[in-house]
Amino acid sequence: MEEKVIKLLEEKFKDEGFEDLFFVDLKFNETNKKLEIFLDGDNGLTISQTAKINRYLQTHIDEENWFGEKYILDVSSHGVGKPLKLDRQYRKNINRDVELKLLDNSTRTGVLLEVNETNLVIEEMVKSTNPKKKKKVRQKATIEKTTIKEVKVKISFKKKK
Repeated sequence: MEEKVIKLLEEKFKDEGFEDLFFVDLKFNETNKKLEIFLDGDNGLTISQTAKINRYLQTHIDEENWFGEKYILDVSSHGVGKPLKLDRQYRKNINRDVELKLLDNSTRTGVLLEVNETNLVIEEMVKSTNPKKKKKVRQKATIEKTTIKEVKVKISFKKKK
């Protein structure tokens, strides 16, 4: 089923106005026949786009009778505060504050600067190595993806100075 949904979405993402969207995740609860589809976009995801994709998928699901008459279809954005999953999401969030939870249960925070196949580069605030200065300084850190448990974008409502 996931392959069918992804194939339908790939077709829809070729349409004008949907080209910058991409599939992130899918959850299906067999008990209540609830299908949740999570999407994202390079420039965000609008309510209008979400509604159109929902109707598009619902039409195909009904025509092919995937779940019978009663099911729940929920198409939404991946959501603020959920861990990033794809490199495309990382790239979209370059220059934003992120929090990394590492496999050793430590946490690091900083500004996401770069992403590649194997690493993330962040700029974090660390204690100065100069004993005369008690200030924190900005420092780039390269973190291997294999050491990361999850990465979340930190949302702040404070105005930047």
